[in-house]
Amino acid sequence: MIVRRPRSSFRSRRWPAHARRPLTCLLTAASIVLSPLWPLSARAELPPPLPPLITPEAKAAIDRGLEYLARTQSRDGAWRQQGPMGQYPVAMTALAGLAFLASGSTTTQGKYAQQVSRAANFVLSSAGPTGLISRMEEESRSMYGHGFSMLFLGELHGMEENPERQEAIARALARAVELTGRSQSRLGGWMYTPDANSDEGSVTITQLQGLRAARNAGIAVPKKVVDGALGYLEKSVLPDGGIAYRADRQGSSRPPITAAAVACWYNAGEYDNPMAIKALAYIKQRIGRGSNQSGAWGHYYYAHFYMAQVMWLSSPQDWEWYFPAMRDSLLAAQNADGSWDGDSVGTVYGTALATFILQIPYGYLPILQR
Repeated sequence: MIVRRPRSSFRSRRWPAHARRPLTCLLTAASIVLSPLWPLSARAELPPPLPPLITPEAKAAIDRGLEYLARTQSRDGAWRQQGPMGQYPVAMTALAGLAFLASGSTTTQGKYAQQVSRAANFVLSSAGPTGLISRMEEESRSMYGHGFSMLFLGELHGMEENPERQEAIARALARAVELTGRSQSRLGGWMYTPDANSDEGSVTITQLQGLRAARNAGIAVPKKVVDGALGYLEKSVLPDGGIAYRADRQGSSRPPITAAAVACWYNAGEYDNPMAIKALAYIKQRIGRGSNQSGAWGHYYYAHFYMAQVMWLSSPQDWEWYFPAMRDSLLAAQNADGSWDGDSVGTVYGTALATFILQIPYGYLPILQR
């Protein structure tokens, strides 16, 4: 039986004006009929307004990136790309699907509805009887794909118009949440596989964000599990404000994991948490606004996937400080075919994360609601 939380806050969300396009289109159509003084062709050719800081050049780069993802999707809905670190079809499909959701497409509406629908079907078909969302025969480190799949399905759930598929998403999420709860380590984190009985920071982050997305979709998430995971982050804090790779083997701070931790604190509503405040200052200084792609800490796209979320959620001032420079850095790094090379993982990964970052100002995704 699926236990769901009340969804009043989720359902009552006010989307940004540019996100309410169906109503805008309806009113525009009515005004065309009722206004003979304005030529039909002129009204029909007006493009929708761009959100603040999304330039025409950024919009063109987003379009090229999404087109690259669309044409590299497999027939079964997955993205499979063999990179230096292997292939991760479930994780890549969840991230690519998330990029399409960030454009405003759903399984039934938008330019990329077909791609979203196929991605959703692939992720749902990867959900096994234990609750793990993975293709174990094709990928290792299954908890990454599991966490990203919870995030993708959680964001998709409220947009899904087909009652049967929405119910299938809810079932998959409920089982996934249970699997995540069973797999939590003694310290409150997670490792690469559900039976590892160990933990590290990056996998823990994917589970926390996935749990938050499931909770937003109305799925019951045990408070004990979330509290344990937030406690894991606290155990990982170092004196400089950064976060260690592992709570029980603390070395130097890791800027990418620190950015991800701040995103999780914000997702939990802990904007005034002293650890989050100190970590925010740390990542602004260490990660910055996107110009340093060869930093000693590595994982550039992973770091900015979370850094961008943090800057968006932190304050309008932080966003205006961060996004224009990051936007221009991403535009300069785009390949001729529309892709981005992502952290030695592959172009699907880099393109999914880059287009996600560039589309944040559209404000379509629940996880980005301030």
